[in-house]
Amino acid sequence: MEAAGPVTRAAARKRAPQIPEEQRERRPGRRRPRRRIEEEQEEAVFHEVVSFTPDPLPARYYDKDTTKPISFYFSSLEELLAWTPGMEDSFNVALESSECRQPPLSSQRPRTLLCHDMMGGYLDDKFIQGSTAHTPYCFYHWQSIDIFVYFSHRTVTIPPVGWTNAAHRHGVCVLGTFITEWKEGGQLCEAFLAGDERSYRAVADQLVLIAQFFRFDGWLINIENSLSLAAVGNMPHFLRHLTTQLHQQVPGGLVLWYDSVVRSGQLTWQDELNQHNRIFFDSCDGFFTNYNWREEHLERMLGQAGERRADVYVGVDVFARGNVVGGQFDTYKSLELIRKHGFSAALFAPGWVYECLEKKDFFQNQDKFWALLEHFLPTHSICSLPFVTSFCLGMGTRRVCYGQVPVPPKIFLSLVYKLEGPSGVEVALELTTGDAGSCHVGGIRTLNAGTSARHSPRPLRVPPTKLARWVGHCGQQLQGGWVQRCYEVSLWGCLLQDLFVSFARPPGSLEEASFVCRLGELQVVDAKSLLAPLPRVRAVTVSRVRWQRATSEEEGPPAPLRLSCTLHWSYVLSPVRCFRIRCRTGTGGGPPGGGPPGPEKPALLGLAFVNQYRIADLLVAAAGPSGDGRVEFLVEPVPKEGFLVPQAQWGRAALLYSTPRT
Repeated sequence: MEAAGPVTRAAARKRAPQIPEEQRERRPGRRRPRRRIEEEQEEAVFHEVVSFTPDPLPARYYDKDTTKPISFYFSSLEELLAWTPGMEDSFNVALESSECRQPPLSSQRPRTLLCHDMMGGYLDDKFIQGSTAHTPYCFYHWQSIDIFVYFSHRTVTIPPVGWTNAAHRHGVCVLGTFITEWKEGGQLCEAFLAGDERSYRAVADQLVLIAQFFRFDGWLINIENSLSLAAVGNMPHFLRHLTTQLHQQVPGGLVLWYDSVVRSGQLTWQDELNQHNRIFFDSCDGFFTNYNWREEHLERMLGQAGERRADVYVGVDVFARGNVVGGQFDTYKSLELIRKHGFSAALFAPGWVYECLEKKDFFQNQDKFWALLEHFLPTHSICSLPFVTSFCLGMGTRRVCYGQVPVPPKIFLSLVYKLEGPSGVEVALELTTGDAGSCHVGGIRTLNAGTSARHSPRPLRVPPTKLARWVGHCGQQLQGGWVQRCYEVSLWGCLLQDLFVSFARPPGSLEEASFVCRLGELQVVDAKSLLAPLPRVRAVTVSRVRWQRATSEEEGPPAPLRLSCTLHWSYVLSPVRCFRIRCRTGTGGGPPGGGPPGPEKPALLGLAFVNQYRIADLLVAAAGPSGDGRVEFLVEPVPKEGFLVPQAQWGRAALLYSTPRT
């Protein structure tokens, strides 16, 4: 699939708008870089003359201190209606839509919604390419929730793309928030609701366009101000138009209404679905109740909800503010009543464990909170391949590399582990399959029969030549004592249900001898996908260049520079999980804050999840009077299966820079 300017068609849904040429931003006052293509290396070369003249970046899209790309929101109706997709917006486009899951969200079992409201929002999570915070809030109980709402008190809250990517990988739907409050909110509502249908349809269409372009799944509508009769009369029409258009443009899209305004236009929280607010429930996909309910409210709602009981999300304020049931570590008391009556639940601000308790105990408190709810939280599983996990939470000072579902006819499995203790312990990977009556399993030994058969696959010792790039380390001792084992399994008519790691002591061994096994990574991949060729990263460009002098402690003869710039490239996103961005230079250069790497090994700068990346404050050597400085940037695609891609398929661009001629 070819690129459409700096934003590839793969970076947006099929029906997402392309960016007109005349709307793409130019850099006034700066000479456009010359470019040539060295055919033998397919390396784009750009030339820059170092200049320290300020060249501001759009404040909406970049952090003013670091120039790193950030997530953003709209504070007014005017900003919302004026927005059109541009080059800078593609930093915030999610990598892909939500993974297939089982059971699907559309099933009528009670669901769980998490509404993430933390200190106004857009904190460390606004930094698209990662922040410097070592202990931010993180969430990792994705299997227990069905819908994730990013909430803030901005008019239009667009979920930061990091949240959307994480949720979608786990089959969780992501919603933004449209909220109006106080006197200003009332004026905003009157501006688009009190007139004719063209006004409210324009707002609805823009909300659909935003969800479609950024690849999240819909909206929570929260009107916390009174409405005139004209405005409240148009509200159901607005909701129906928004819901209808979202369903057409965003598969699986959702619009939810928060219990606030009633049909008379008054701001009167009901703490239940009833005849005063039912008209809004009938106009969209679901209803999110206020928090001060009692069991009698739930009993009354049974008749109101009818067959749509799962579409009623009973609100639970984890902070336990007001006259509520449960909350904090007693939140399970709320869930017990909600599930007793068959309703869905909306957990508001479960970040309480991070905001109000000791940060050093966050993981213990987080696990305690969700463990108390476990009985009331039906889980879901993902049902698509590949499945890859290295148990890394994506936070801290280093990246951890080694610490269900209808299956195709042949799959490969990989287990990375490390034993600490007696070396005689045997480690093996086992799996269970469902539908054992018609399921045929080849190439593995069955351990026990039954409706769910458990099997132990034999390790793959000599892999096919074409799979060497994936299983090149199978059966080998890796760095740091890690071991990788690979398995080949043939299945016909089977459902893969569970993966187990089993341990066995050799006969005659001492039973009391203790050992520790660390799991580094598990993979389940379709064998066919491993044989498919990957395209080359093409058309790497360098733009938005900014130069700064290094600080005094970094200076030396000659004084180094700090370089910020944006890389763009062309690539179909569907086969990859991310891109590794690297740099290499023979005259200096290194990761931000670090020293220069050697010329033989490129330094890792960061990860990109779209076809562009912002490099901020890269330390490079100053150009000497006798020649240009040089920095080479490399874009390495990382396939979903995790194997290494040969450097010949990476994208490359070089930046040559020189001092001004006097």
